[in-house]
Amino acid sequence: MFKIKPGLPDQYAHNNNEGPLRRINANERLFSDDAAFDWIYPLDIGAKSKKHWTPLNIARKAAEFLAEPDATVLDVGSGAGKFCLTGAFEYPETIFFGVEQRHELVLCSEQAKNYIGLTNVHFLYANMTQVRFSEFDNFYFYNSFYENIDGEDAIDNNIETSYSLYSYYTRYLHTELQKTRPGTKLVTFHSSGVEVPQSFRLADMSDDMLLQMWIKR
Repeated sequence: MFKIKPGLPDQYAHNNNEGPLRRINANERLFSDDAAFDWIYPLDIGAKSKKHWTPLNIARKAAEFLAEPDATVLDVGSGAGKFCLTGAFEYPETIFFGVEQRHELVLCSEQAKNYIGLTNVHFLYANMTQVRFSEFDNFYFYNSFYENIDGEDAIDNNIETSYSLYSYYTRYLHTELQKTRPGTKLVTFHSSGVEVPQSFRLADMSDDMLLQMWIKR
């Protein structure tokens, strides 16, 4: 059961000119760094953040590229919802969706969303093959299929380790992205790029090339 931890009160801080105290609300503090944000999760979920959930700095960069007024952004394999929550907080005019096949993580994401008070983010309990990609404008993908071939430090023991399943999901995502309209934006993180159709051009990337931003021709 997800329980909001006590504490994290509002605080006050001086501005740079030593002027009047400025109130810092709880949400600002949550999004100040990863340790503060991961506090919102149950301990076992927060402990998986370093490997399995998108870091805040990456989430901000990805959301900045994907966000547009009234656009819908789908996170394919949203886990505990960290990317969607960050994007929704930073860009209130964009609607973020996360699809996740673990019910526990969807519940955690929904609880975090309600605690922060966000209305422009939604989480879908489903396999990504059950989602109509045509209903979304832009996409985020933090290689959620890799757990099908990585048996070490898994999120849990509920997902089958299978190279054939990994290949199937990769081909499926490739096919769905190929159907998207020109101008569709895609961000990949820690991805080999095999799921990205050739119809997408690389628009930008991080210095380490782990974060890549694409636009459909």
